[in-house]
Amino acid sequence: MVSSLISSVSGVIEGVGPDWADVSLGTITLRVNVPGTTIDSMGTVGDQVRLHTSLQVREDSLTLFGFLTQEERLTFDTLLGISGIGPRLALAVLSRFTPGSLAAAVDAGDTKAFSAVPGVGNRTASRIILELKGKLDLDWGDTPAVSGDTDAVDALVALGYSDPEARSALSSITRDGSQTTEDKIRLALSALAGT
Repeated sequence: MVSSLISSVSGVIEGVGPDWADVSLGTITLRVNVPGTTIDSMGTVGDQVRLHTSLQVREDSLTLFGFLTQEERLTFDTLLGISGIGPRLALAVLSRFTPGSLAAAVDAGDTKAFSAVPGVGNRTASRIILELKGKLDLDWGDTPAVSGDTDAVDALVALGYSDPEARSALSSITRDGSQTTEDKIRLALSALAGT
């Protein structure tokens, strides 16, 4: 891994795929592999974007991975330090978790939280938890949902929203203390729909 050669790229989005973005830097366009959460948040074709990057060097390729925040890039690099976790699997983990929600799942020893990540079984989840315990910051760049919103976050994720979108929507709703989980989900869905 060469982490300091290209630490970030800023340019115009020229194309977007399910796990990549083409970023134009003038006369050069770079294909940057990005997590799904970044695709959802970075803008559309023609928008300006800045991505914090990690360059992965293999015998037959140079692959650039990009993230909206420094915390995501640091988490990606930390995941790569785990035996058996390559760049694609680390990217899949960050498509499901924000750095803070990953840290919370690791801290809680929650192997089930990793079941939604393609390619992560119980053994890999246990290895991730064992090797990352105490290495991630619980406060990294997340918009925290209020304590007790786990069921609401899970329901919104089951409806197809990303973990960061669900947490952001839940943190934006007005609370009166008497809301049920169903009320929170309804309000969060309204916030996500922009109504």
